[in-house]
Amino acid sequence: MERTNTLEALLAQGRAEDDALGAPGRPGLTYGALRELTARVREQLNAWGLGQGDRVALVLPNGPEMASAFLAVASAATTAPLNPAYRADELAFYLDDLQARALVVLEGAEGPAREVARARSLPLIELTPTSGGPAGHFSLRSEPPLAGTARRPGAPREEDVALVLHTSGTTARPKLVPLTHANLTASARNIGTRLGLGAGDACLNIMPLFHIHGLVAAVLSSLGAGGRVVCTPGFNALRFFAWFEEVRPTWYTAVPTMHQALLERARRNTRSLDGHRLRFIRSSSASLPPQVMEELERVFGVPVIESYGMTEAAHQMASNPLPPSPRYSGSVGLAAGPEVAIMDGEGALLPSGELGEVVIRGPNVMSGYVNNPEANARAFTHGWFRTGDQGTLDAQGYLRLTGRLKELINRGGEKVSPLEVDTVLLDHPAVLQAVTFALPHPKLGEDVAAAVVLREGQAATERELRDFVAARVADFKVPRRVVLLTELPKGPTGKVQRIGLAERLGLTS
Repeated sequence: MERTNTLEALLAQGRAEDDALGAPGRPGLTYGALRELTARVREQLNAWGLGQGDRVALVLPNGPEMASAFLAVASAATTAPLNPAYRADELAFYLDDLQARALVVLEGAEGPAREVARARSLPLIELTPTSGGPAGHFSLRSEPPLAGTARRPGAPREEDVALVLHTSGTTARPKLVPLTHANLTASARNIGTRLGLGAGDACLNIMPLFHIHGLVAAVLSSLGAGGRVVCTPGFNALRFFAWFEEVRPTWYTAVPTMHQALLERARRNTRSLDGHRLRFIRSSSASLPPQVMEELERVFGVPVIESYGMTEAAHQMASNPLPPSPRYSGSVGLAAGPEVAIMDGEGALLPSGELGEVVIRGPNVMSGYVNNPEANARAFTHGWFRTGDQGTLDAQGYLRLTGRLKELINRGGEKVSPLEVDTVLLDHPAVLQAVTFALPHPKLGEDVAAAVVLREGQAATERELRDFVAARVADFKVPRRVVLLTELPKGPTGKVQRIGLAERLGLTS
């Protein structure tokens, strides 16, 4: 019946009069008002027959109302945020798989979510932002009016599931990850501790709030430290520096492709960087190229803290420390919450320096996928969760990743790390972005290919780039194809997805 490790307890850390949530151009919502809103929403959902364990899907645009709705609904039931860009067939799959009891949508917003819900007689709950009110304040109404008796009304316990998210499902049916209040609060506090967050900090959130990175690293870690999180409509490199000047954040967190896009804009927005309050920049959800880290630190003049996270761990697993502790380009840092180890294929833990699969265990790690015993049997060994990432731990405990095991390229028996080839390509002065991936080959099984975006005003040929790599790595690692693009294909969270890239670029025929 423990209630100290719940999102409700996390929100209790902030002073009632301090702002908790904000948005560009709008007044902030205080901790006191956010706690009142959360209590009112719980009472309302309970009166509509929704309580702990009932899954309520959220299809809402990015912004402060999405953040406050997540917090408020999670105080009464289980939240299931979905990407508002999903099409009807995708929403139908996810809502059916979730066995959602209700769907929260924005008042007046038409789209496939409403259509899919109506086709399933799924109760719709409309969220209306408070006109002229503080960022994140809203009211709810049901359509048609709901009434009932919640099976488990009242405040959550730490073992109650607060959030369910699907895995990306790039190579298989997406799996459903249940994260308890205890999982989420442990991760939020781990992040806050590693980053030294406090009441004076303000995070500018540009990450989507249907994804674990934005929800935990930006929103929950800020609120758990009594700080403020300012929620934008989503990533927009053209608007970022205007938000940056207005909000004057002490930090922001993003994926590497976003950092790269911001660096391109920074040259035209040098005035925005004058007198900024940034303490650090955080990067997670994909490997940060060393060249990008170095340029970010030079342009913004603050340390870049690379972290390592995944949905099944309620986001953070490892993180580089703040100065004066050392941080290393190419390393995702030290264990930052859960225990981290390296395991071989037979389930034995390996000594420092040995290459193997990264495994984790700890209070922020999920207990298992929902209704998927086969996946759980593969994912857990001797109580350790197998991340699917390959890497090494050095004698000081710093973790270095060589790539996803599923993304390693097997070229006729020779294993190639795509990250290694990416790093070499990014050393070329004309290259802005690079992603290396497997290209099907009739004899070798797989060969090496790369997609490259050149810097504005720069030129390079495929042959020149191949020769550049060939002078620096073994021949079997050199891309046999280099495709020049104006933009890399990205997933909904801004990450580049290597698996299936050859097919998406039409290189498999």
